[in-house]
Amino acid sequence: MPQQLLPSSFLFRFAVPCRYATKLWTPKGVELGDEYLLPSFAELDDAPQRVAVQAAWNEQGVAFSIAVSGKKQSPWCRESKIEDSDGVYFWIDTRDTHNIHRASRFCHQFVILPNGGGHRQDEPVAEMLAINRARENPKPIRPGTLGTVNRKLNDGYRLDVAIPAAVLTGFDPAEHPRLGFHWEVVDREIGEHTFCCPPGLPYREDPSTWGTLELVKR
Repeated sequence: MPQQLLPSSFLFRFAVPCRYATKLWTPKGVELGDEYLLPSFAELDDAPQRVAVQAAWNEQGVAFSIAVSGKKQSPWCRESKIEDSDGVYFWIDTRDTHNIHRASRFCHQFVILPNGGGHRQDEPVAEMLAINRARENPKPIRPGTLGTVNRKLNDGYRLDVAIPAAVLTGFDPAEHPRLGFHWEVVDREIGEHTFCCPPGLPYREDPSTWGTLELVKR
């Protein structure tokens, strides 16, 4: 039987609901119910489901909680080598444009490390990075703008992040209630895991490969 050239998940365009939350952030991080869990499409490519992502929004911004499982080792993270570290990437396009292959100023790339920051390298790190080959860049953000909380799990970690509306160039849920969206978990031990576009494809720079978050209030 001939081998499939493209992963199954690449043959579809995914849109999933992102539910409204009156309160996005607490002193303990993100506290959301099961209804905020995003679907996983790993099984389409016969990949193990080792990442669970919850997402919520309101007029103040968006928030995510990412649980990574299946680990026996601590993640390797260094603030000085942020793009070489284990961690989580998010891509958000506030215009949900799927007919461009180079990022616009409405496209954002965030990276969050579960640790590697602080004097003892045990604090989470969160930054917005430039997207390769972008036509324009979103407005820069100040250090410490993104809220982050990390919790150790028995076989991994849980990482919460809040992204304020002021950080997202063009964020306007009333006029643009759909966000282009993708996530990737990078880990030396368990490999790469993604939302919808499989590893090895150019989602780090091509917004046309991203899925969609539909900002719903129900």
